[in-house]
Amino acid sequence: MEFGFDARTEELRAQLLDFMDAHVYPAEQTFHEQLAAQENPWAWDSAPVLAELRVEARRRGLWNLFLPGEHGAGLTNLQYAPLAEITGRSLHVAPPALNCAAPDTGNMEVLTQFGTEEQKKQWLEPLLRGEIRSSFAMTEPAVASSDATNIETAIVRDGDEYVVNGRKWWITGAMNPNAEIFIVMGKTDPSADRHRQQSMILVPRDTPGLEIHRAMHVLGYDDHEHGGHAELSFTDVRVPAANLIAGEGDGFGIAQARLGPGRIHHCMRSIGVAERAIELMCARAEERVAFGKPLSEQGVIRDWIAESRVRLEQLRLLTLKAAWLMDTVGNKGAHTEIQAIKIAAPATVQWILDKAIQVHGAGGLSQDFPLANAYAQIRTLRFADGPDEVHKNALARAELRRQKESR
Repeated sequence: MEFGFDARTEELRAQLLDFMDAHVYPAEQTFHEQLAAQENPWAWDSAPVLAELRVEARRRGLWNLFLPGEHGAGLTNLQYAPLAEITGRSLHVAPPALNCAAPDTGNMEVLTQFGTEEQKKQWLEPLLRGEIRSSFAMTEPAVASSDATNIETAIVRDGDEYVVNGRKWWITGAMNPNAEIFIVMGKTDPSADRHRQQSMILVPRDTPGLEIHRAMHVLGYDDHEHGGHAELSFTDVRVPAANLIAGEGDGFGIAQARLGPGRIHHCMRSIGVAERAIELMCARAEERVAFGKPLSEQGVIRDWIAESRVRLEQLRLLTLKAAWLMDTVGNKGAHTEIQAIKIAAPATVQWILDKAIQVHGAGGLSQDFPLANAYAQIRTLRFADGPDEVHKNALARAELRRQKESR
């Protein structure tokens, strides 16, 4: 296994680090102020400073870095990993500035792999240019969506159209009025094999019968900087049959293909979140004095700092291994490692954020530092793309099988 950065990665990494220092970090406060001042704070991509950042990112060639192949930057997972980590240091600003923000990234991957030429022209191309936003509507309030086969939204063929009926929630980005297209997962044939019942279909935002009901809050945050998470419903929503992605019954397979890269991208960015938390923790420990000496000289604080570094380096190596395996043996061959980092990343980064908050005292809980907001976001990753328990169960089952076969 070779995890060293190649020449192209080093070049892009240097460009991105400079972009972050010169443009992204100075723009963070302005971005939040502009969102608070505009009429619709959910339209995060309408913040003028973000438009300026995007122009600069494209000028530097830092655009669509997440997407391999001709439509994107052509990077491998191993090449993209350190770049995604850097963007994670400014989670609300850097990923959208580079057109590398979820859920658009996963939706672009779906359209690239499974979309028709017409679907690509109508939706993928403007997404690649950063002209519109999108959402991915899978999770439902009435069923345990950790088992994707439970999804109940009905997608029924009626002549040259499909009729969609159902209710979804936690649909990331859906509060953003610029999210013009939804990829919706539902059932086209409830009588089929449980993994062939589901399909995915494209539903434009302005389709009659699609209603946005409310924004969901995450530990008190509405997450408007990311377009929010919405509860919405489909009532006799009619779309052309040509809006179906791939074929009937392909929805579960498409979901798995979409979630694989998404999981590792989340983990990469989370490492960047933790790196910034450690920086803030060390700076705070140096400047604060308690009981006659700086916090940095207190044994328990040093223990937290040391433990944070050890845990983060372990997570980074595991993530790089997963990326390397995805590149060399494919997503299926890297399945165990992808599950492992999906389990490890939120728990590790959440632990580091907790210690950083503790070092900051009451300030760590406040809006004056990014730690509390980051904690809320990282906590959601223990549910996003499948809860920890599902991944642990599958990983343990595979390990038991492997051990049995090796006897």
